Amino acid sequence: MTVWDRPEPPTRPVPLDRERIVAAAVALADEGGLEAVSLRKVAARLNAGPMRLYGFISTKEELFDLMVDEVQAEILPEERPGDWREALRVLAHRTRRAALRHEWLADLLGGRPSLGPNGLAVTEATLAALDGLADIDTVMRAVETVSAYSTGAIRREIANLRAERATGLSKRDWQRASGPHVTKMLATGRFPALAKAVHDGTDVNAETSFTTGLDWVLDAVAAKLAPPPG
Repeated sequence: MTVWDRPEPPTRPVPLDRERIVAAAVALADEGGLEAVSLRKVAARLNAGPMRLYGFISTKEELFDLMVDEVQAEILPEERPGDWREALRVLAHRTRRAALRHEWLADLLGGRPSLGPNGLAVTEATLAALDGLADIDTVMRAVETVSAYSTGAIRREIANLRAERATGLSKRDWQRASGPHVTKMLATGRFPALAKAVHDGTDVNAETSFTTGLDWVLDAVAAKLAPPPG
């Protein structure tokens, strides 16, 4: 029986339900990451005994599943865009924004599909955007490709934000601090392609990079959805 199917126990003596438990867990994770979440710490925030939580949740992994599903409610758009590209673009950008609000989400993206109601609704919206445009195998590969790009780009962005906090150096500060070493290495002539990228490339912010890459991935999907030339 999954956590979604298991009935909740009585709420006495302290009023308790999965909604309150998950809200407390999300708050802890927002403050200190997934390492800050445990059934004991969640129980303490709710002023309940840790054993009470086991009536609602059996393992920390189940708690993480519930937390992810809670945040996935933020990903679903209020209205479904009519165009498949816009639908996938909106879902990808809303996933990124949810991960920026809840950085721990990046650590849990890309695993097994979420079976909670919100996770299933996100999957349904994603598949529905491409429904009827190609055979189901092509649709599945397209969805996997867009998801793989979004997950990778989001994780890279979150990793950079964490590095800034851990080192106390912004991206610009880190570049300035690393400049002498990079300049020395490029002067050896061993890295001409990298030198060209460093000297001639345009530095863009994370949102622009995400948007550009997503558009290229959607272009590739469009090419697969297009009927073969007659």
